[in-house]
Amino acid sequence: METKETMGDAIDLTGDGGVIKTILRKAKADAVGPTENLPLVDVHYEGTLSETSEVFDTTHEDNTIFSFELGKGTVIKAWDIGLRTMKVGEIAKLTCKPEYAYGTAGSPPEIPPEELKKQREIAAATKEEEKKKREEAKAAAAARVQAKLDGKKVHGKGKGKGK
Repeated sequence: METKETMGDAIDLTGDGGVIKTILRKAKADAVGPTENLPLVDVHYEGTLSETSEVFDTTHEDNTIFSFELGKGTVIKAWDIGLRTMKVGEIAKLTCKPEYAYGTAGSPPEIPPEELKKQREIAAATKEEEKKKREEAKAAAAARVQAKLDGKKVHGKGKGKGK
């Protein structure tokens, strides 16, 4: 569904009022969004109940990032729909009907909030470990380059000089 998205406008992403997106901060003009070839997203979020504004889950509390692949059914339908329309750096409010979230029961039967927090913590630890490995690989590569440069340096004063 192609829509002209402007800041502050409520956009009905599903056509039935099931998922409403309101842009709070637009992405930069050259920002990219998820694609079929690159469906992995990293998000900060705050889940609130519309009736009470009570926060029931958030990544802001522990400053973690939640990473997942769109279209795999690992998150609520509203996220699979809404995040496809977003780009890096954009901030939006997604408001959804129960059938696009956790249903009328009010909580995700297959993924309890404690499990979601655990998944975020594991994802954050994995990212930190990957960052550490990249830094170690960079340092090792720099050391190899330096060793090659040191090996190419001519020791002494050259042929025939200094005799």
